[in-house]
Amino acid sequence: MLDKNGIAKRIAREVKDGMYVNLGIGIPTLVANFLPEGINVELQSENGILGMGPFPVEGTEDADLINAGKQTVTLLPGASIFDSAMSFGMIRSQKVQLTILGAMEVSEEGDIANWKIPGKMVKGMGGAMDLVASAKNIIVAMQHVNKAGESKLLPKCSLPLTGVKCVKKIVTELGVFDVTPQGFKLIERAPGVSVEQIKNATAGKLIIEGEIPEMVV
Repeated sequence: MLDKNGIAKRIAREVKDGMYVNLGIGIPTLVANFLPEGINVELQSENGILGMGPFPVEGTEDADLINAGKQTVTLLPGASIFDSAMSFGMIRSQKVQLTILGAMEVSEEGDIANWKIPGKMVKGMGGAMDLVASAKNIIVAMQHVNKAGESKLLPKCSLPLTGVKCVKKIVTELGVFDVTPQGFKLIERAPGVSVEQIKNATAGKLIIEGEIPEMVV
């Protein structure tokens, strides 16, 4: 199975040269550390940064330079800092081509729930609603099952939705899935993970066609 860094490393392979990319809170922020060499990518944070780099080396952090998840970050040459109105103007005008988000649940139709668990205190919905409504491509980085061992890839989401029919791809510790009109299509298995394990961990409709290759990480 993949750890969080493994999930981020696999998702980094989906990032192409010239893309403007937003990295959500949690596992997605790690993607910045694994971007392929030789490609030019602009990482955007909705609190007002364009041109983020990888996480800082320990001891070099600047407490005033943070991403939307309040983590310290670095800036690449040519980066810019601006207010949140400008940031959400970029997002809502579809200037961000790829959004990578965490999720608590994803449905087989591509619905995503990632902002609220009823009965638990939340600080607010954040920018996820704008991101899923505006991005041309949405990839979810998430754990396949919750702490109770229950699937998070479901026929229908049980939690309040962030967006409807918007997720295109999911990467979990078990594999890589395309979200299709027919359900979750398994396209890669994580190293050492069997198709049977993935079937047992997936509550939503799972499509398996032919031999499923093992992921190269």
